[in-house]
Amino acid sequence: MSRKKGKEKDGATLVIKREEGGDHGHHGGAWKVAYADFVTAMMAFFLLMWLLNATSQEQRQGIANYFAPTSILGAGQSGTGRPFGGSSPFDDGSLVGRAGTPTVQPQALGAQPPEDDAPDPADDRPERVGDAGDRPKPHVTGGHFANPRAIGSGGEDATDRGAADREGQHSLGAGIAALAEAEAAAAAEAEALAQAAAALHEAIASDPGLEEIARQIAIDVTPEGLRVQLLDAERAPMFAPGSAVPTERVRRLIATVAPTLAAIGNPVTIIGHTDATPFRSSAGLTNWELSAERANATRRLLTEAGLPEAMIRSVTGVADRDPLLPAEPRAAANRRIAILIQRAHPAPGG
Repeated sequence: MSRKKGKEKDGATLVIKREEGGDHGHHGGAWKVAYADFVTAMMAFFLLMWLLNATSQEQRQGIANYFAPTSILGAGQSGTGRPFGGSSPFDDGSLVGRAGTPTVQPQALGAQPPEDDAPDPADDRPERVGDAGDRPKPHVTGGHFANPRAIGSGGEDATDRGAADREGQHSLGAGIAALAEAEAAAAAEAEALAQAAAALHEAIASDPGLEEIARQIAIDVTPEGLRVQLLDAERAPMFAPGSAVPTERVRRLIATVAPTLAAIGNPVTIIGHTDATPFRSSAGLTNWELSAERANATRRLLTEAGLPEAMIRSVTGVADRDPLLPAEPRAAANRRIAILIQRAHPAPGG
């Protein structure tokens, strides 16, 4: 925008123009390209930092091996180095040709070179600082290196690496053997428990004195071990009502099963249960004390019948907290004693 102001002087008209404001012009988009390069570089940097933090040493080495440039024409790497200490496909020598490659044979300390080899004048040169003066010089014969310790890429000794591989294979084989042995032991134990359960059923069925109580005995093999449960029934209790005094049928039953349980030799857990009917004696005993005292009375009967005391792992009372019939908390079957022969090995398939 411009303004014009006219003045007359000497009969002439003067026109004065003043430029105000005005656009400074467009500076171009070169800064956008530089900014985009900067953002891309920062994104790559943060991705690299995240990758270093989120991967293990073995994973980083595998990534380095994947991107490490190699040459198929020789045993050395092309490119500019070995990021993250990675290795190349030529470390074990599987991709390296042997034709025309000189072989180095180490000489014993103080040994003389073969007569057919003329002494090399270069051997009289003083060694460089840092060279071992007594180190034997390699001997080149027949165009093959005979050095038994082939040097892998990065200075790693192929012999040591092979020994580590053999040690790892030995450890893997030992682990597989131990796993197979553990599985075999677990299977043998499961078979022994199943045979013991069958023997208990047969012993109880063959005793005429246990005919009436046989229906109140539950024997099964669980993931925890062999479980024998003595269940109350209506008008056929295992203990005197409100006490831990066992009936004669219970005494006879314990005397029958104890030898079979002792022959297994595994730890024994005894658990006492009551129903949900509240119990409180004149001495202030509750369902907790009653279940614990009945479990302890069962322990005494087992040890008297020949079960070693050392096999008893624990004796507990849980009152009505673990009913056999949750839908009928006051059912007689909830009043029971559970004798568990624990497994020494995990159940097969568990």
